[in-house]
Amino acid sequence: MAVDRRQQIIDAATNSFSLFGYKATTIDQVAKLANVGKGTIYTFFKNKEELFDEIINDLIKEMKEVANDAVNPSDSFYENVHRALYKLLEFRKKHQLTIKLSQEARDIGTPAVLEVMEKLELAILNFIKDKVILAIQKGEIKDCDPEITSFIMMKLYIALIFDWEKKNEPLNKAEISELFEFYLFRGLST
Repeated sequence: MAVDRRQQIIDAATNSFSLFGYKATTIDQVAKLANVGKGTIYTFFKNKEELFDEIINDLIKEMKEVANDAVNPSDSFYENVHRALYKLLEFRKKHQLTIKLSQEARDIGTPAVLEVMEKLELAILNFIKDKVILAIQKGEIKDCDPEITSFIMMKLYIALIFDWEKKNEPLNKAEISELFEFYLFRGLST
């Protein structure tokens, strides 16, 4: 069986970025982890940035698959968005690479990592925005600004999943779903 050197390098780099972060990862480290010479890496990737980009693009593809798998065309807009957002954020929360990149963005503010975190957030926002536009067209929800609506939905989810548990007992999936429905679909009015 032929060894896929390119994939071997990507796997080693993903492992290195997950363990040490972007800033601390070097091509030497990746070569050592992949058990290849540095020159082999340069036959596939110009530099660390290009290798990192490849990994992030794969990560975004994987996140889109997770979100799309959560959508059931026979379910309501609310159920689909809730399920997709929950799965996406659960994915981000459990995926070692996104955890390490979030820490690096917060603690060090590495420009390349801040850019990637923005790219990941934009991918999620665009996914939600597409679902909002479709729901408006189907008459499932009122006509609204899809960009603002998707932003609010994502931020509410992040707040309920990540921010709330910093100082409180974590909410379970059912509680998050109920709060999401209450604040976005039923509202505070009596």
